[in-house]
Amino acid sequence: MTKVAFLGTGTMGAPMARNLLSSGFEVRVWNRTSAKAEPLRAAGAVRAETPAAAAEDADVLVTMLLDGDSTMRAAGSALESLTPGALWLQMGTIGLSGMSEVVSSLDSRVSLVDAPVLGTRVPAEQGTLTILAAAAPELRTRAEEVFEAVGQRTVWVSDDAASAAGTKLKLVANNWVLALTNAVGESLALARSLGVDPDLFLDAIKDTATDSPYAHLKGAAILRGELTPSFTVHGAHKDAKLIAEAADDSVRLDLALAAKERFRRAEQAGYAEADMAAAYFASFLAENSG
Repeated sequence: MTKVAFLGTGTMGAPMARNLLSSGFEVRVWNRTSAKAEPLRAAGAVRAETPAAAAEDADVLVTMLLDGDSTMRAAGSALESLTPGALWLQMGTIGLSGMSEVVSSLDSRVSLVDAPVLGTRVPAEQGTLTILAAAAPELRTRAEEVFEAVGQRTVWVSDDAASAAGTKLKLVANNWVLALTNAVGESLALARSLGVDPDLFLDAIKDTATDSPYAHLKGAAILRGELTPSFTVHGAHKDAKLIAEAADDSVRLDLALAAKERFRRAEQAGYAEADMAAAYFASFLAENSG
């Protein structure tokens, strides 16, 4: 039985670990807030007190943490505990600087797979994530055993994990998702400011060339006040900053910078742990929150 050390059991990590357990993996879990890992014990996981304890003699290390700093803090102590020849599946969205630190931390005992995922809480629960992966061909069969338990599709982007090609594609995809999220919120806010029923906007675009299932998903969340997080404003703000960092001075990303500012305002207004659709509230002055 393959032993998996799973670090990071938040909104995405917990259902991913649960799906690994359902697929027959032996899973040891760790989370900085231990209460978030505790429910997985009922599903058969072993809750470890430290990353090193989770990784002891494990064949596979999965990191699904918020950012590069938290990933390196946890993985730094876990790497030495892994069995020689173990795989490190880095599946969180940690940006290019985070991946650079990951690559620098490797030694010959561990092989890296760059494998961020597309999807939010519900696809994670359903095991229908899309994995954007980069690794040497000889590592892929072992990695896909894990990927098949948590996702429905793996896109192999590169033969070189150190290129961070999977992470780069994830940033491109997230740029699109964040732009859509803010476009929906702004359109609904504009409708309200003009005295137009916002539901009419969603009805007007339905089945046209400009329609998007995502518009209806996030639009309904905003209009019904159903902002239980599938992905939080705080997480979206973090990703927006990673996108801006990746662009550097090589390309002008006006929409990405605007998205970053909107998520910052929504976070500052108290919506950090709400679904990222709550960026909608950044459209209004504090005294007129919509």
